[in-house]
Amino acid sequence: MHNIKSIRKDPDYYLRKFTNRNTDINLKNLLNLDKKNRELIQSKEKLEQEKKMISRKQDESQFSRSKEISKEIAQLEKFQMKIENEIEATLSSLPNIALDDVPIGKDETYNKELKKVGEITEFKFKPLSHYDIGKKLDLMDFDIARKTSGARFVFLKDKLALLERAISNFMLDCHTKEFGYQEISPPLIVNEDVMYGTGQLPKFESDQFEIKLDDEKSKKFLIPTAEVILTNIVRESFIDKNKLPLRLVASTACFRKEAGSYGKDTKGMMRQHQFYKVELVSIVEPKKCSEELERMTNCAQNILNKLKLPYRQILLSTGDMGFSAEKTYDLEVWIPSENKFREISSCSSCGQFQARRMMARFKNEKNGTDFLGTLNGSGLAVGRTLIAIMENYQQKDRTIVIPEVLRSYMHGEERLG
Repeated sequence: MHNIKSIRKDPDYYLRKFTNRNTDINLKNLLNLDKKNRELIQSKEKLEQEKKMISRKQDESQFSRSKEISKEIAQLEKFQMKIENEIEATLSSLPNIALDDVPIGKDETYNKELKKVGEITEFKFKPLSHYDIGKKLDLMDFDIARKTSGARFVFLKDKLALLERAISNFMLDCHTKEFGYQEISPPLIVNEDVMYGTGQLPKFESDQFEIKLDDEKSKKFLIPTAEVILTNIVRESFIDKNKLPLRLVASTACFRKEAGSYGKDTKGMMRQHQFYKVELVSIVEPKKCSEELERMTNCAQNILNKLKLPYRQILLSTGDMGFSAEKTYDLEVWIPSENKFREISSCSSCGQFQARRMMARFKNEKNGTDFLGTLNGSGLAVGRTLIAIMENYQQKDRTIVIPEVLRSYMHGEERLG
């Protein structure tokens, strides 16, 4: 969320920045609405002052004028409310401003590769996809899921279900014991104010799973990521500066319609309506957002290093970043069956963008009220980690070697199949 005062102060800067984010905005119209709104406020204040003067004088001949003023104020308030709603709707649809070191570009082709880590295995046989491996081992069933739930769902069975749980538990232990994140077990259902706070509403409502509750007037949604519920822990709050940073982690199911991905990744687990993810969220002083982003990304990379999975780090361009982000690093893991890297983690700094929407504040060093800084990142996507392990650790006999760091979570099992 942007401050209209800041846009008013430097409209050329914001127009350039919004253009970099591929956002078409009629800034002149927005500023005209802002000007009209301020004029209406001034007119209303003059009328209120006049009414106070009449009230003080107790002059009966002026009582009729007082009633007229009340009607005029009511009309102004109604008109002003309409304009304020238009301003709010426009501001809430505008994405965050990208930091200066973010590559400018319209899509993912402008992303910048920063580094590659790990050796890609050269198989002496044709590697199978996770889909084919799971079917051959009878540990993955999409047919039953299609009958019970529809497309983009899966049943994981026996030791593969255990491996999925092991991955999640391993990640939680790393992030809590090594990196100091506090584990949270949050609700999976949130209201529309919470979704608005982190930027999912109103722009991306079509991609969310809404829940119909007969006794509820407000909308409820299944979380698309734990970022939504964890970040909103500080909504409408004043946080003691001495308690910062807050670092939170949760392993939850996530739910997305994947409305914009028709025909993409329809086979296998790569893009599901329901999936599991270990999510990291940091609440910090805004000046420390960049430093915290590096730290968070390193925490996610550490998981990949421990699992000995080859990956690369990407700095996303202005056209490929998420709506609420000011800077994003993607971590992409190697998928042998596709012969390419695929996203497994996305770590973003949102600056004060989400905090403004949530009214999440703190007292800065000058004892002034300021908005917090928020960050979020996958640490990691559990389903895609499972895919990467199945494919990168597959053997010629179609068994899967379990990474050493996971074997204690697998009751000592060394391979599947």
